[in-house]
Amino acid sequence: MSEWKARRFWTTVATRPAEGGVEITLDDRVLRTPGKQALILPTQPLAEAVAEEWRAQGELIQPLTMPLTRAVNSTVEKVVPQFEAVAAMLAEYGGTDLLSYRATEPEALIRRQAEAWDPLIDWSAQVLSAPLRVTQGVLPVPQEAQSQRRLHDRVAALDPWGLTALHDLVTIPGSLVIGLAVTEGRVSAAEAHALSRIDEDFQAEQWGSDEEAQEAAAARLLAMEQAERLWLLSRRG
Repeated sequence: MSEWKARRFWTTVATRPAEGGVEITLDDRVLRTPGKQALILPTQPLAEAVAEEWRAQGELIQPLTMPLTRAVNSTVEKVVPQFEAVAAMLAEYGGTDLLSYRATEPEALIRRQAEAWDPLIDWSAQVLSAPLRVTQGVLPVPQEAQSQRRLHDRVAALDPWGLTALHDLVTIPGSLVIGLAVTEGRVSAAEAHALSRIDEDFQAEQWGSDEEAQEAAAARLLAMEQAERLWLLSRRG
């Protein structure tokens, strides 16, 4: 028995102003989330980018080719009703930030981490007013409560679209500082991904890398780039 797949039921896709933002129409139907909730997007560029994903569909709908659609649906159905919990979860990454934990050996890796990560540690202290302690090894290092509060407040001040974008920018690299650096334009998603892979790339240089690991890394990079795109498209001015 063949698997059922949703088929295209529309001819034209358009965007139009709606109360609170921009909505998308498929012929004469207003596009809603899978849970039938209103999908009002905050900016015209984001609405047009989502609409383009629907225009690009063939006879069979391919959800994997619609990352922005999935992201905005998640914003409405998951992030908005759980905003405080999502913000708190992401803010907690500041307490165990990847950038705070350095190798104990070899010296070449220690040096590479310092060269790549120290500038962001400095940036967090100077721009985010959230200095973080750095340690060698994996034993937990407590962070200043004031730094964690400031990081939490910065995350909680985002709108739901920004929080959705920040999710993958933080959870994939395991660093709140790296994620915030992307949203602040300090680094690109591609640069952030590279920063998060200092250890893995160093090990691959020593021992080689396999195809499965390379494919997984490429998928993580793509997810971070898609999150960065959502962030940029959802900004108002």
